[in-house]
Amino acid sequence: MASGYGQEHCPVARALDVIGEKWSMLILRDLFRKGPLRFQVLEAGLPGVAPNTLSARLKTLESQGVIATRLYEAHPPRYEYFLTDKGKALGPVLKALHNWGERF
Repeated sequence: MASGYGQEHCPVARALDVIGEKWSMLILRDLFRKGPLRFQVLEAGLPGVAPNTLSARLKTLESQGVIATRLYEAHPPRYEYFLTDKGKALGPVLKALHNWGERF
């Protein structure tokens, strides 16, 4: 299965390549609303998401520089997720989606 839309010339397609997978926008929503979160907290806030799917989305968002991790427990290693500057720049997009969702 091919990943991405393969339309590098289109800014919308490039954006969707980064944040267009199912659950990604809801992960970002929760990080905007609640700040840095641990995996278990993210999982609890997204009923229906499988742990492996959540893990895959987090890895994709991190590899694209939208979120980052920071160690909060060394043994065993545990991390919390937070928005990078690139991720924070999606704030107006999420707000616009929120407003559109309320309206329609």
